[in-house]
Amino acid sequence: MREPVTAVGEATSLADRKRRAGQRLLIGFERPFVDDDLRRLVREVRPAGFILFARNVEDPAQVRELNRELASLVDAHDPALIAVDQEGGRVQRVRDPATVWPPMRVVGRADHLTADLSRALARELRAMGFNLNLAPVADVDSNPDNPIIGDRAFSHDAHQTARHVAAFVEAHQAEGLIATAKHFPGHGDTHLDSHLALPSVEIELSDLERRELVPFRAAVKAGVGAIMTAHVVFPALDEDWPATLSARVLPRLLRADMGYDGVVLSDDLEMKAVHGRWDVDTLVRRATLATVDVLLCCRDPQLQLDAFRALVHAQEDDPDQERRSTTSVRRVHALRERFLLAPPPTDPTLVGALEHRILAETARRLGA
Repeated sequence: MREPVTAVGEATSLADRKRRAGQRLLIGFERPFVDDDLRRLVREVRPAGFILFARNVEDPAQVRELNRELASLVDAHDPALIAVDQEGGRVQRVRDPATVWPPMRVVGRADHLTADLSRALARELRAMGFNLNLAPVADVDSNPDNPIIGDRAFSHDAHQTARHVAAFVEAHQAEGLIATAKHFPGHGDTHLDSHLALPSVEIELSDLERRELVPFRAAVKAGVGAIMTAHVVFPALDEDWPATLSARVLPRLLRADMGYDGVVLSDDLEMKAVHGRWDVDTLVRRATLATVDVLLCCRDPQLQLDAFRALVHAQEDDPDQERRSTTSVRRVHALRERFLLAPPPTDPTLVGALEHRILAETARRLGA
């Protein structure tokens, strides 16, 4: 498992290709501390950063120390992206004694509190050492039978969702925390959970433009730092590949039509929608063609190492893959320069602060 990557074919700059490969990975791990296995993996892969889940969390002070240690594992010239899914509602990895936030459906109904809540949430996350939040959900909750989105979305209405998404993004990033609009081009109309299966959304492009894409356009206009893909097939655009792996969906809708040149993150490559359906080499090469910049491998160290090796070899085998990888790393560096070089100060006493708890309860009451 730990054998080093070796050169293939006519590679002349293996060190550069390995550096680029690592900078296209965001990795998760099993424990609430850094163990020797993780240290060894980081030394070889040198990832762009890390993602924490509930399994890594004991309390805010432990999270702050864990994130400090994670940041110390990578080169200070390429500071680590340290990410978490802290949406509110059923998807928030750090809970009490941090503030427990309501689901965004409730916040959307409260109507005028989105920016205040987003600002408070960002302050708490930054105080715990995070710099990237995988929120907000920009999906429109258009299918009542959807098993995965539901109250994670702000609204059933595209334009109301868009208004709240823009407010959330702007407030988050004003506090120095990178926001991530997800799941492009929309996961709201699915009837399957992409953690478990590969959903397909049978709608025309005109309907996608009228509904699903509206909040993402608002996020791009608001200057969102990152966008996450959906492991969802949209046959009107590509009958064979989900958006994460499609050379048609993101390049056309997000890059060309919306003019977005920021960082695109894949959803987790361990999700059943893609994991085991295609081999790792195919996942890496197809995601690169889809203009995905950073691949999330959220738990399995073997998958992380396999993806790293596949990213290196893809560059060696194909000049187009190398060119696209170089572009992706440029985008990641630009994101760091925008948010990480001079972050505002943090205050650990803000985590679970009374004013934040009052704000969360006010949103629950008004959005009930």
